[in-house]
Amino acid sequence: MTLPPSRAAGLDALAAFVPAAGRRYAETRNFDRGPDARGNVSQLSPYLRHRLVTEAEVVAAVRREHSPAAAEKFLQEVLWRTYWKGWLELRPSVWHRYRADLAALQVQTGGWRTAYARAVAGNTGIDCFDAWVTELATTGYLHNHARMWFASIWIFTLRLPWQLGADLFYHHLLDGDPASNTLSWRWVAGLQTAGKTYLATADNIARYTEGRFAPAGLATTATALTEPPTPPQELTAPHSLPAGRAGLLLSEDDLHPESLAMGAATVAAVASAPAGDARAARVAAFTGAALDDARVRATTHFGVPGEALSGLTVAAVRDWAQRNDVRTIIVPYAPIGPAQLGIDALANDLASEDITVNPVRRAWDSAAWPSARKGFFAFRESAAALIA
Repeated sequence: MTLPPSRAAGLDALAAFVPAAGRRYAETRNFDRGPDARGNVSQLSPYLRHRLVTEAEVVAAVRREHSPAAAEKFLQEVLWRTYWKGWLELRPSVWHRYRADLAALQVQTGGWRTAYARAVAGNTGIDCFDAWVTELATTGYLHNHARMWFASIWIFTLRLPWQLGADLFYHHLLDGDPASNTLSWRWVAGLQTAGKTYLATADNIARYTEGRFAPAGLATTATALTEPPTPPQELTAPHSLPAGRAGLLLSEDDLHPESLAMGAATVAAVASAPAGDARAARVAAFTGAALDDARVRATTHFGVPGEALSGLTVAAVRDWAQRNDVRTIIVPYAPIGPAQLGIDALANDLASEDITVNPVRRAWDSAAWPSARKGFFAFRESAAALIA
C-alpha cells in the first residue's frame, strides 16, 4: 500500500477509483481483505484529511461518472467527513474535554495500565486486534470496518479508556483527523449518539475479513458510556479579507491553496509550518512532505518566494512576515484541532505587533457545517445541495 504525499498522487488515486465508486463500492466496501488488498476502497482519506484533494473535487469527479443514487454509499462517506468536522466546530468544548481527559489519563498509574501495555504491543491474544495493531503501526492505515471493530474491542472487551484508543489512532493514522477520529470513537462508546454503541462480534469479523480471523473471548454486551449533553453553538461568520499585500501561511489542514478565495488580497510570499503535535514518524514524514508539496505549488501558482518554517510559533511567523514586508497573513481555515490552536495563539500574539492573521473558510464548509446541529441523516438531507 503506497500513498505518496502529494496532490498529484491524490488526483491519480481519485481518477483510478472513480469507475468503482458506484455499485462495486457499495457491494464490497465493508470487506477488510488486508493491507495488500485495498482495491475495494478509495484510500483517498489521507488526501482529503489534508485537503490535498478537496471534498468538492471528489464529489464532482464521482458525479461525472455516476448518478447520486448509484454512488450514494461513497458520497455518504465524503459527507460523513464534512459532518464530523461541522459537528465539532459547533461543539468545541467536546474536543477540549477529550484533550483534558487524555492528559489526565496519561499520568495515571495502575488499574488499566497492564491491559493497555498489552494492547498497544499487540499482545492481547485476540488474533484480529493484535494484527491490526501491527498494521496500524507499520502502514499508518486501517480499513474503516476494522477501525470500528478495534474501537469496540478496546472499549468493551479490554475495558480501556476510549480516549487512549482515539489518541493511539491519531498518533499513527496518516488520515488522523481530530473530528472524524475523536467522534468515531465516541460513537462506538455510545457517547456520540447517546445510548447507541457498536459491538464487535466474532461472526461479523470472520465474515467481513473472509475468514482471515476467528477472534475468541469478545465482549457480548456493550453498555454505553454517558455524559451530559453538549448543545451546539452558532458557527462564527467567516472573515472578510483585507485588500492589498499579504503573506499566505499554510498548515496541514488545507493544502490546496490554489483554489482558496483570496478576494482583493495579493499574495506576496508563501510559508508552510507544521502544527507541532507529536505523531508517529510515518505520519510526520507524510505531513511534512504534503506541506512541502503545497508550498511549492503555491509559490509557482502565485509567482512568489516560499519558505518552510519550523512551526506555528510567533517568532518564526513574525520573522517571515518581516522579511517579506507583510502585515497581513492569510491562513486556510483550520477546523478544531492542534493547527487551529496554534493559529489562534498566533493571531492573539501577533496582533500586538500590528500583524493580522486572517483565516479563509471554504464555501463548502460554510454551506455544510451549520447543518451539523443534529444527527447525520438530518445533515445528509440538508447537504444534498453540495452533492448536486
